[in-house]
Amino acid sequence: MTEPDHGAGTTGEGTSGSSNLKLRIASAAVLAPIVLAITYVGGWVFFALCTVAAGGILWEWTSLVARRADARILTPGWVALLFAGTFVGLGLPGASFGMIAIGAALAGLVLVALPPDEVAPSAAAWAAAGVVYAGVGLLGPALLRSDPEWGLTALLFLFATVWITDIFAYLCGRFIGGPRLWPEVSPNKTWSGVFGGLIGGVAAGIAVAYATGVAKLGMIWVMALLLSILAQAGDLFESAVKRRFGAKDASRLIPGHGGLMDRLDGFLVAALAALVIGILRQGIGSPARGLLVW
Repeated sequence: MTEPDHGAGTTGEGTSGSSNLKLRIASAAVLAPIVLAITYVGGWVFFALCTVAAGGILWEWTSLVARRADARILTPGWVALLFAGTFVGLGLPGASFGMIAIGAALAGLVLVALPPDEVAPSAAAWAAAGVVYAGVGLLGPALLRSDPEWGLTALLFLFATVWITDIFAYLCGRFIGGPRLWPEVSPNKTWSGVFGGLIGGVAAGIAVAYATGVAKLGMIWVMALLLSILAQAGDLFESAVKRRFGAKDASRLIPGHGGLMDRLDGFLVAALAALVIGILRQGIGSPARGLLVW
């Protein structure tokens, strides 16, 4: 089965490929300014966006792994995400992590309690993992943006690195082609796309850092390279999950891109890595500073 991968160096030719590219451009032209505007505003508006996006990711994941996504299965995770987003806004990041853990445990228990003829035996573990995956999509960007001094710069740096990685990977894979990266998992991704994405992502990250006055660009180069690599790894992970459950796209919410998982797969992993680096260097109160100030 061949899947229409998004990012990390995909190949594609013909009318369907051209139509898909036009849809991708149109969707990005609508969504990117909205996301950037909300990111600029920050605060509760941004936390709400992260929470809603995480809820959509959980719905897609659960639909994929459990073959169903009714209220019984989704409610524990959705409630956990709602409280997690609220706690971030209240300045209680530790409590937000705790809510994700509780939500994952409850989601797994709900699946265990369902009759075996309704869900697969492994669905409980996958459902719990989905809450964690969606929680990463919430907490990574939300906690970075909550840094009052460096939050906006960190998100712009992250967006530039991940988005341009994805764009350059797609274009290089489409127009240069060449050997496949990992055909068993994602048959359309190419090595030319991987390296094109890395070059574009690092350049974009450095450009944003320079434009916003970040010092010590040598370390920023390293951060951009790491985040670009991890963004492409996140894309491969999501492709592996889709392949495991026989799906081409997580959903059809975004024309040309598939679902939220298809659009945010690399961003989730990169945002998590950025958050962890920031926390390790400056603590949970200033993760964006820890990412950018060396």
